[in-house]
Amino acid sequence: MNRFRMGARSSTRSSAERTPAMTASPETTVQTEQTLPDTTSTDPSTRVVELRTQHGAGLLGVPGRGVRLSWRAQSDLPAASQLAYEIASGPEGGAQDSHGVVRGDDSIGIAAGLDLAPRERRSFAVRIATSAGWTAWSEPLVVEAGVEGLGLNARVVGIPSEVGGPVPVLRREFTVNATPAAARLRLSALGVVDAWINGVRVSDALLTPGWTSYQARILIDTVDVTSLLREGENVIVAAVGDGWYRGHFGFAYRKEIYGTSSGVLAQLEITDASGATTTIATDETWRGGFGAIRSAGIYEGTVIDHNLEAVGVHEPGFDDGAWAAASVIDTDLSLFEPRSAAPVRVIEERPMTIEPRADRVLLDSGQNISGWVRLVVRGKAGDVVTIRHAEVLEPSGALHTAALRRAKATDVYTLASGGEHVLEPVFTFHGFRYSDVVTGAEVVSATAIAISSDLAPRSTFRSSDASLDRFHSNVLWSQRDNFVSVPTDCPQRDERLGWTGDAQAFAATANTLLDTEAFWTSWLRDLEIDQTDEGGVPSVVPDIIRREDMLMGGTPTDNMGRAGWADAATIVPLAVYESYGSAEVLERQLDSMRRWVAHLRRRAGDGVVLPTEPFQYGDWLDPDAPAARPWEAKVDSDYVANAFYVHSTRLLARAERIVGDPAAADELDELARTVADATWARWGERAVTTQTGAALALEFDIAPAERRVAIADDLAANVVAAEGRISTGFLGTPLVLFALSHNGHIGEAYRMLLRHDAPSWLYQVDRGATTVWERWDAIKPDGSIHGGDMDAGNSGGESGGMLSFNHYAYGAMIDWVYRNVAGLAPDPADPGYRTVHVAPRPAVGIDHAAATIATGLGELAIDWRRDGDALEIALTVPFGARAVLDLPVTAGSTVSIDGAAAPAEAGTTLTHGIHHLTVTQPAVAGR
Repeated sequence: MNRFRMGARSSTRSSAERTPAMTASPETTVQTEQTLPDTTSTDPSTRVVELRTQHGAGLLGVPGRGVRLSWRAQSDLPAASQLAYEIASGPEGGAQDSHGVVRGDDSIGIAAGLDLAPRERRSFAVRIATSAGWTAWSEPLVVEAGVEGLGLNARVVGIPSEVGGPVPVLRREFTVNATPAAARLRLSALGVVDAWINGVRVSDALLTPGWTSYQARILIDTVDVTSLLREGENVIVAAVGDGWYRGHFGFAYRKEIYGTSSGVLAQLEITDASGATTTIATDETWRGGFGAIRSAGIYEGTVIDHNLEAVGVHEPGFDDGAWAAASVIDTDLSLFEPRSAAPVRVIEERPMTIEPRADRVLLDSGQNISGWVRLVVRGKAGDVVTIRHAEVLEPSGALHTAALRRAKATDVYTLASGGEHVLEPVFTFHGFRYSDVVTGAEVVSATAIAISSDLAPRSTFRSSDASLDRFHSNVLWSQRDNFVSVPTDCPQRDERLGWTGDAQAFAATANTLLDTEAFWTSWLRDLEIDQTDEGGVPSVVPDIIRREDMLMGGTPTDNMGRAGWADAATIVPLAVYESYGSAEVLERQLDSMRRWVAHLRRRAGDGVVLPTEPFQYGDWLDPDAPAARPWEAKVDSDYVANAFYVHSTRLLARAERIVGDPAAADELDELARTVADATWARWGERAVTTQTGAALALEFDIAPAERRVAIADDLAANVVAAEGRISTGFLGTPLVLFALSHNGHIGEAYRMLLRHDAPSWLYQVDRGATTVWERWDAIKPDGSIHGGDMDAGNSGGESGGMLSFNHYAYGAMIDWVYRNVAGLAPDPADPGYRTVHVAPRPAVGIDHAAATIATGLGELAIDWRRDGDALEIALTVPFGARAVLDLPVTAGSTVSIDGAAAPAEAGTTLTHGIHHLTVTQPAVAGR
């Protein structure tokens, strides 16, 4: 019996009538409607190979509302294309009802047309039609909805504990009368929680539930624990650390930012073969006490005394007579919601070298990471093992710890017995490459445990320049190391905050390197939550900064609405939309975007441009700014602020056309032009004498049309005169290479990209960097380490030194590398790589490059090599995409595609398949 009930509903929407998630440029949507094949005809040469939702891969218990589906297909027929699709769904293992046939070629972010009830497991499948017939149904995708806090019986419980003190452990014994058919654990906390059932850790997720704007939402993890239960007596145990919720956090080193009590929320739902459910939920029947973990802080590290282990805590019959009954912590359960983005997990384990020294043992992982050391020691009872962490070594060979500020980044263990012991911390992570161990025990082995939000790799890149490849690796590592629940600035010092300026600068690169769509969608919800009633956007999200924390030049500074930082509200959603192709992020964030631009309009008042603010970050960390005052860039901060005002207004106009009000979009575009003209009139001519000023004028369309060529020529001349020296800060760096290449100066862009002298990207590689530095001169040419001094501080009046060796902002140029060196770029008008521009640009010093990008349609790949007077290109285009060629031709070039002569001019379009292209006498940048 066929499980699928066909044709239950139908639709005749044409592909030219795209939903917002299908938005494309007019030339890609106007097409002759083809007759659909009969629903019984088949196309065995085409198949749907992957079906997924918008949520993190592999998650159980996702939000049940607004499920969207995307799929990838493959075909052996070069001319095949999707003419229509049909989605079916139903109970897992049961009959599936068709949602109807929908005409169109889209396969990204399709609304499934129904909401799942809490705990519901629903199976989805899709098939598509080509001119040859209908494909087989895809493999079913089972989606399991989670539960919101108000749908739980559990309450948040805990026992009295001190911030920075021993970690509470809570437990409950219970009986299972029969082998369960299924069991789910709903788990969350005020703080961070680990849980075990019968002594086995329930999940490999770390720092659960992660960091969100806790005042408005806290995530619930759903874990399948069926295999951990046994018939008879069982034990569930949870340890709850302070984490971001109430531990010391932020450069002001505040504690109890969100609440004064930590606690666990847990509900175990056990279903037997008959379908009956037993629930074990946190309440006053749980009991709590303390064990070996004497303290655990994200900045501080972990202190564990194994002499104080609660022996038998995971076994039935444990004597908890000295423990206390748990108390319910008054909590608004409506704050709790199902997880939709991947949790933090271990992503790599790296063996460390061991170098004994006179009074300590030095460990080296060979790579700067976020995580900790798993140490194996052989010792005796009472031995103390102390592990410190640092990113770099001083010239003397000692750990460089000054940059940590008040982050201790130290783990301490006391052994309870002789023999070999495996030591690992909990509820903390460190940013480090090096560690030193002080102990009387023997260090047997050491492993660096790297953690990150578990985001799938999306791309690969390699080239003929080993330094460029290393820098690409450095950028990827910095993203991994800083995407730990939220997009942080650095993973090591007493900060690790979600700076909005860093996020917007890096968003396009982040979207290419890792599958970040669900990650950004979650973080953008927090951005909107933390917006003020007037629409202002904070400098960090989640926002924990108070006015007195921000002392720039010794003056308290408002945290809200800083140009290039707050504009993450508009820049990040459009970057996600362009890279992934689903309009969901724009639909979710449209109100936030509107509120931010309205905030800017109110600040401008009747004066058109924004007034001078008491403080702007400006082109932060311009290499020519005073080291202690990184906001004092060469380019005027008022010009920068108004350039971003223009840019945000135009991005909102674009979003309005896609998912909002087209009439509003026209008005916004007119406003942007008015502000751009006024900005140019007041600041433009002076601003464009700087690299960042010129880049903003060109990339944000501030300059009058008649001035663009001269501005670009002057920028290129600046680069040549400075021998490629980079002269931009956080805001100019993502733009300057594009400003050159978009205006006919690809050679100068390469000159800047491939420079090795300081300041430059590849200088860092030559100095041994394995991640991206915060300052261009973090290590100076003489080998000395930058002092990190900054004329700022915190409420405690201590120095606000600022130095990190793991800070992704300057790695934002990797977006340019994929689009120009590799030559693969999504079309903003047909996002998600539905239309991809293929424009590789060989250069002197770069005669080979290869890249892959796992787009929503399938793998896009290019591998090009310059061999003598010919450029050979292998190009893979996924099903459903079209590639528009813009090859590096000269007047004498010829072009062949798959062995046949082809036009040399740009605009030739290729559909799916593997194509071989040859260009004779190609243009080579830098010749």
